[in-house]
Amino acid sequence: MDMDRSLDIGPLRSLVAVADCGGFQRAAERLHLSQAGVSQHVRRLEAAVGRPLVERHGRGSRFTADGERLLDRARQILELHDETLRGFVLGAQQDVLIGSTEHAAAHLLPTLSAALERASDYRFRYRIDRGTQLREGLAAGQVDLALLLNVVDDPRAVHVGELELTWYAAPGWRVPTAPDPVPVVAFSSPCELRKRALGTLAEHGVPAEIGAEATQLAGVQAAVGAGLGVALMATMGETPAGLVPCDALPVAEPLALYVCPRADLADEVVQVAVDTIRLLLSGPRLALAQ
Repeated sequence: MDMDRSLDIGPLRSLVAVADCGGFQRAAERLHLSQAGVSQHVRRLEAAVGRPLVERHGRGSRFTADGERLLDRARQILELHDETLRGFVLGAQQDVLIGSTEHAAAHLLPTLSAALERASDYRFRYRIDRGTQLREGLAAGQVDLALLLNVVDDPRAVHVGELELTWYAAPGWRVPTAPDPVPVVAFSSPCELRKRALGTLAEHGVPAEIGAEATQLAGVQAAVGAGLGVALMATMGETPAGLVPCDALPVAEPLALYVCPRADLADEVVQVAVDTIRLLLSGPRLALAQ
């Protein structure tokens, strides 16, 4: 047997979600992943077993006989996996991993972590990452609660507020005259802020292109500060150092922020997170990036 091949938990969850949700798009929404991410998970399973698991059927897709066989095993594996993990935390202090983005780490986590520590006996750890990676961690059971933007079709997600968005540029930077496109600095795709920035400009007939992209907030701000373009950000009334608001571009609609817990996370933890973040969002503007 080839020991280099394995059936990882994340891809197995994606396979089960495709079956339960009736397709890749709905599975992606349920798991907080991109559709491409779910497809990649299924391809990894196909590579591991050496058989096609899903095939095209009309405009949709269906499981092959081998796919149905692996689906049954996947349900058994996931049940045993989750039961095993729960068994190790019974009678012990349980770790809860909170997923957050860079901006939230600076502006939200100090207050949230203090509230969680006061309200429960759990031990909290934190993971600072991109929204895409947080979605994957949540789907794989590696993240217990995540703060995510524009969540769709997840009954566990709790809406906690709206994030106002502002365009920022370097001092002296000017919006190009049409038909020249506006250079946008953004996080690498997929990213809700990137999507909202390009969508806002397109809706108002403003030509645009990605002038620079980065995987981290520091890279986005550095590119904007260097005059490479304009970036859409959510801030708490604090203009990033070296940048200025750009009022010459169309106002973008706010982004919705959600608290997304895993299915069996203690209600007390979820409620403290929801209440704390709602209180923060009802005060000064919160900075958050995708």
